[in-house]
Amino acid sequence: MSTGAADQHALARVPASDVVEHLIREMTLEEKLAQLAGVWVNASTDGDSVAPLQSQMAGDTRVWDDIIADGLGQITRMYGTVPLEPAEGARRLAAAQEQIMAASRFGIPAQVHEECLAGLAAWKATAFPVPLAWGATFNPALVHEMASRIGKSMRSLGVHQGLAPVLDVVRDLRWGRVEETIGEDPYLVGTVATAYVQGLESTGIVSTLKHFVGYSASQAGRNHAPVSMGPRELADVMLPPFEMALRHGGARSVMHAYTDVDGVPAAANRALLTGLLREEWGFTGTVVADYFGVAFLDVTHGVAADSGDAAVLALSAGVDVELPTVNCYGAPLLARVREGALDESVIDQALRRVLTQKAQVGLLSPDFSAAPLALAADIDLDTAEDRALAREMAAQSLVLLSNRSFDGVPALPLPTTGSVGVVGPLADDPYAMLGCYSFDAHVGASHPEVPMGISVPSVSEAAAGQFGPVLSSVTGNCESATEEEIAEACHIASSVDTCVIVVGDNAGLFGRGTSGEGNDAADLRLPGDQHRMLDRILSACAESGSRAVVVVLSGRPYALGDFVDRAHAIVQGFFPGEAGGDALWDVLAGVVNPSGKLPVSVPRTSGGQPGTYLHSRLAGLTEVSALDPSPLFGFGHGLSYTSFELAGHESSAPAMSTSDSVTVRCSVTNTGSRDGAEVVQLYLEDPVGEVVRPVRELIGYSRVELAAGASAEVVFTVHADRTSFTGLDLQRVVTPGLVKLHVSTSSTSDAATHEVILHGPRRVVGFDREMLTPVHVRSLG
Repeated sequence: MSTGAADQHALARVPASDVVEHLIREMTLEEKLAQLAGVWVNASTDGDSVAPLQSQMAGDTRVWDDIIADGLGQITRMYGTVPLEPAEGARRLAAAQEQIMAASRFGIPAQVHEECLAGLAAWKATAFPVPLAWGATFNPALVHEMASRIGKSMRSLGVHQGLAPVLDVVRDLRWGRVEETIGEDPYLVGTVATAYVQGLESTGIVSTLKHFVGYSASQAGRNHAPVSMGPRELADVMLPPFEMALRHGGARSVMHAYTDVDGVPAAANRALLTGLLREEWGFTGTVVADYFGVAFLDVTHGVAADSGDAAVLALSAGVDVELPTVNCYGAPLLARVREGALDESVIDQALRRVLTQKAQVGLLSPDFSAAPLALAADIDLDTAEDRALAREMAAQSLVLLSNRSFDGVPALPLPTTGSVGVVGPLADDPYAMLGCYSFDAHVGASHPEVPMGISVPSVSEAAAGQFGPVLSSVTGNCESATEEEIAEACHIASSVDTCVIVVGDNAGLFGRGTSGEGNDAADLRLPGDQHRMLDRILSACAESGSRAVVVVLSGRPYALGDFVDRAHAIVQGFFPGEAGGDALWDVLAGVVNPSGKLPVSVPRTSGGQPGTYLHSRLAGLTEVSALDPSPLFGFGHGLSYTSFELAGHESSAPAMSTSDSVTVRCSVTNTGSRDGAEVVQLYLEDPVGEVVRPVRELIGYSRVELAAGASAEVVFTVHADRTSFTGLDLQRVVTPGLVKLHVSTSSTSDAATHEVILHGPRRVVGFDREMLTPVHVRSLG
C-alpha cells in the first residue's frame, strides 16, 4: 500500500472527515469506482438463485483477484445466498475481507450487507413474522426489540448493513409484495418502521429504507409496473413513512425503488434522490440501488442506451452504490468519465458518502479486525430468547376476524375437550408460516436437498403438541386439490367436534408461490381451488354440526364474503414466522387472548375492493355506482375474548390555532372476565378541504393492556401539523376550518367524535413539522 502502515495509524488520529478527504485525493479513478459497487460473491447465474431476468446480468465475469485489485465497496449477502453453516460463513467472510484489504493500496475492507426483513435471511437464523404481521401488532416497542435482536446477530457475524425495513404503503392488495409492507396506512407504517430502524441502528447496523418511492402503487398491482400517481398522493401517502424513519429513526441508507412514477424511474430521478432527499430533507447517508436497478434503466425502462448511460444517469441522480454486483459502475462508467460524459467530481461526491459511512461502521479504523465476533464463540442464530420473542410477536399479530356463537357460546376459544381435525392445503405445511424473505422460502426452496435450518411446526404439528393426536388431511396445495383430497377433508370435518381449516398462501419468488416478489394476483379470490374446497368443507361441517374454524395464513388479505356467515370463527395470520403454529394454537385454545388488528382491509368480494380504507368520498359506496367497495372487515378491526368499553371522551378545547395543539382523552375499560389488550385509535376527518381529502386517516393509536375489570386513561396530543396535507399549490399546508377527531377501535367503528375548529392563517409546513401524535396512558386501577 502506498500510504503504508505508519500513515494509516497517523490518519487514525485525525477526524474521520479528514481521512475521507485524504483518501479521495489519493485514489485513482479505478479505486474510486471500486468503492461504489458491491460484488455478489456466491451469486448463481443459472436462474435458480435469482430472478430470471436478473440472472442475465448476475455478475462480473472477472476472477476474484481482478475484482478486488482496486478495492471493493460491498460484499453482497455472504450468509444469505446459499445454505451455509453460520460458522463457515464467518470464516469465508473473514478470508474475503483479509484478501480485499491485502489486495488494494489502502487496505479498506468491504461493507457487508444482508437482507433482514423477517429476521436475518441466513440459514439457521430465527424466522420472525413478516412486516405485515408487525403492523397487525400495533406494537412498535415489540418491533424495536425484534430489530435489536436481529441487529446483534448481524453485528456478531461481521455484517454492517441491513436491507430493511420496507416503507411502501399498500395501495393495491393484489401486489405480490404486500406481505413485505407494514400496512395500508402511512402513520402505522411510519411509526412501526421507525421502531424497527431504531432497534437495528441501536446495534450499529445501517438500516436501509426501501423502496424510495411509490413502488407499491404499481398499475394493476403488478411488480415493477409503472406508477401513475400524482404528486399529491405521493407526498401525502408514500413519503411520510420515509420522512418519519429518517427524522425519528435515524436511518443511514435509502434504497431507490424499481418503479417509474409518471415516466421517471426512481434510479434516474435527481429531483427525488438529490433535490428532495438530500437538499430539502438534509439526508447525509448513502443511496443504494435496488438489485440491478441501475442496469434496469437500460434493460427495462428504456431511458438509457447502454450500461454506461445508465451509470451516468443513476450517479447523477444520486445513487451512490450499485448493488448487488458490478454491471454499470465498473468499466462502462469508467469509459464515460474518461470520455468526459461525467465529471469526476460527481464520483467524488458519492465516494465521500460511501467512505463516511464506512468510517461510521469502523471500516476505516486501524483496529478493524476481519474476523467476525462470532468466530470466537458458538454461533446460535436461533436462541431460545429469539424463539420466545418470535412466538410473542406471532401471537400478538393474529387477528380474530369473527367469532360467532356455537352451542350458545362463542366458538373460540376452543373447549378443552372434544376431537379436533385440521384440514386444508396448509394443514401440514411449515412453509405456511414463512414469508418470501425468510431464508428457507427465499433461498432454501432452491435447495430441496438441504433441510430447513430451523424448527417450524406446521398447524397440525403444533396442534398435536397442545391437544394430543388430531385428525389431519392435507387438501392438495395452494393452487390445486383433487376431488379425492377434498372428499377426505370433508370426511374428517364431519367426524370431529372442531374442524380447523387452514387456507392461504405459499410464499416464493417470481412464480414460485402465490405471494411474494413477482407473485401478483389477478384478483383477491383465494388462490387456486381453495374457494371451492373451503365451500365444500364448510358445508360438511354444517351438515354434521361440527365447529368450523377458518384460519387464513397469507401474505395478503383475501375476499371472505362467501364464508363469513358459514364459519363459526375466522382467524387471519400474515406469515407469522417459525413460531406461528404454536402461537396460533395459543390463541385458538385461549392460552393467549387475541389482540391483533388488521393493518390492511379484508375485502368482501374478490374484485370489488382493490383499494384501501384511505380513500376519498367518491371512492367509497355511492349512489352513482352499483358496486359496493366497502370491506368485509376494515383497517384496524380485530376481536378479543374479552370486551372493552371506551368512555369519558373529551377534548381540551373546541378550537385551536393552526399552529397549536389539542388533547383528546378517553378511558378504556376491560369489561370482560379475561386480561386482554385493546388498540385505541384516533382518526382525522377533514370534511371540507381545499383539495379532495380522505374520508378518514389514522393519526394516532395506543395498544393498551388491561387486566379484567381494569381501566386506563388514554390521552392523545394532536398538533395542528397533524392535519396537514398537500394543497392546491403542492405545498404541505395546515388550513383553518373544521376537523373531526374520531376515537375508535377500528376505521369502521367510532366511539366518539370531537369537532375542532382551526383558526388563523394558512400555514406552510415542511420536513420539520410535527409528524407524531404523542400518547400518554395512565392506569385508573
